[in-house]
Amino acid sequence: MRKFYLPVITLILSCFVMFVVSSCKKDGFLGATSTTNLSQTTVFSDSANAEGFLANIYSNVGFAVNPARFAYQSPTTLVVTPCGGLDAACDESEMSHTFSTDALSFAIGSVNAGNVGHDAFDTCYYYIRAVNQLFKNLPIVPIKAVNKTQMKAEGQFLRAWYYFILLEHYGGVPIVGNNIYDYTQKIPEVRSTFEQTVDYITSQCDSAAAVLPTVQSGLNYGRASAGACYALEARVLLYAASPLFNKAPGVPGPNGNKAPMDIASAQQLLLVGYGNYSATRWTAARDAAAKVYGLGAYSLSSNTSFISGYGNISAFQYLFPQRVNTEYIFQLMEPSSNTILEGLFQPPSRTGANGAFPYQGMVDAFPMANGKAITDPTSGYDPTNPYTNRDPRLYASIIYDQALLGVRTPNGQISGYSPVNIFLSPDADGVLQGGTDAVYQGTPTGYYNNKMLDPNAISEGFFNVSARCFPLIRYAEILLDYAEAENEVSGPDATVYALINAIRARAGLNPSALPANLSQTDMRTAIQNERRIELAYEGHRFWDVRRWLIADQTENIEAQGMEVDRYTKPTVSVNYKEFVVRQHNFHTAMYLWPFPQNEIGKGAGLIQNPGY
Repeated sequence: MRKFYLPVITLILSCFVMFVVSSCKKDGFLGATSTTNLSQTTVFSDSANAEGFLANIYSNVGFAVNPARFAYQSPTTLVVTPCGGLDAACDESEMSHTFSTDALSFAIGSVNAGNVGHDAFDTCYYYIRAVNQLFKNLPIVPIKAVNKTQMKAEGQFLRAWYYFILLEHYGGVPIVGNNIYDYTQKIPEVRSTFEQTVDYITSQCDSAAAVLPTVQSGLNYGRASAGACYALEARVLLYAASPLFNKAPGVPGPNGNKAPMDIASAQQLLLVGYGNYSATRWTAARDAAAKVYGLGAYSLSSNTSFISGYGNISAFQYLFPQRVNTEYIFQLMEPSSNTILEGLFQPPSRTGANGAFPYQGMVDAFPMANGKAITDPTSGYDPTNPYTNRDPRLYASIIYDQALLGVRTPNGQISGYSPVNIFLSPDADGVLQGGTDAVYQGTPTGYYNNKMLDPNAISEGFFNVSARCFPLIRYAEILLDYAEAENEVSGPDATVYALINAIRARAGLNPSALPANLSQTDMRTAIQNERRIELAYEGHRFWDVRRWLIADQTENIEAQGMEVDRYTKPTVSVNYKEFVVRQHNFHTAMYLWPFPQNEIGKGAGLIQNPGY
């Protein structure tokens, strides 16, 4: 494990070169200051520095779902170009550049142990080691015992969080306990079983939850809470109950699909799943989600807004620019004034760049405003006017041709809102042409991402910025977790309907209720689509299609885009034409990530995943 070889002082210094945080700073726990000349003694013998050390462990909790996670660095200029995140590695989006990154490898099915990135493995064990370093030195930190107890509990949650990221990537992984290794020691890399890894994560969550407050507020907003511990446990147990891990080898999965367990050797089998099926795992997942629900500490945000020149902002869209809200359970605390997502996702005319571009399949997944799928002949869907009367979450998630977006004045403020021109139109010679934002020029799919963008923010702006932070766990996910697990335990009962209908009602669907008397299979499909659109571009879809064991279908596709052609002669008309953007390919091994080949090559006992 590469990062384990860092000497103790190197880790500490690297943490504090980035930043040190004091809990008494104006902007709270995650506000940054600069500190130099630090050693192990000076870090942990000073309470502010020790708290800064803990804050640094929080600093990268969102790396795995970063929408700019996969990037290419030029070997000559050293310029780093973002190419997208997990959305660009699955059926959500097309990458912004086709450089050789993990996004491309997963999209075209070429990922292997030799070309896979190291960030999941290295980053997680780096911060797990940092937690262990904190635990070792807590006795000398000059703070009250009660504060030490809370710091330890936060460390336990963070350690569980990083182990979960490892679990979703690889299955069972080496668990190092409280051990700290340096470059002089041989580091054991024997993988724990999948079950042992799940149990370790949930035990860490339980221990931390017994100490932490239900929610964090004020200057502590952004720290781990008991609610976050229970929510992470609910997610872990939902994954563990899902077909990818919870089935017997040789028993076909959904659509007859195979899991890594089906191609595993005897040595690999229990590292990539339980090796059997048990319905009690769905019960455990349901009960864990119900525990969060039962806290009564969270709710679906129902606030709305109106922006002159833009229009009404739905409760769903208004949620994400709000730094503090009733729905976020655990979040990455971005700077309180940021345009991070605008810089990635807004069209070139608004100086955005390097974000991934939504596929047509994502657009089609959003139902009509009446809640009916666009494939339902009674839905009212009009393919000649495809963006009218749709689920309000579509407008909050996708920038399509003629969608409104802010324009800037010379001093960088928003002067008003104007449509984004993605269409093509004939020039004097009859050749279809487009402007800077047009399909094939600004976007390869005919769409831009609008998810979590702040209507009051503009890319590279100084005045119009967002207070947004990035949701890592929010209450809507917990309701979806609860509904999914309950449907597997008891079928589509009144609880399942109530939970899903609440999410659809908040979205603004009218009527919001699902059809009555759905079968368990139909409800499962409905829940999967609700997750797809409610949690779009938040880092879930890549993992959901894997744990459901349906990636053979969702990832072996010709991903589509939309070309919009506008004519004024002989009459005004608009044509919508779908086109193939990219062939995606998938095979069974890709349900899990391979461990990087250099880790396997160390010969320290790390067993590779099946198929690699």
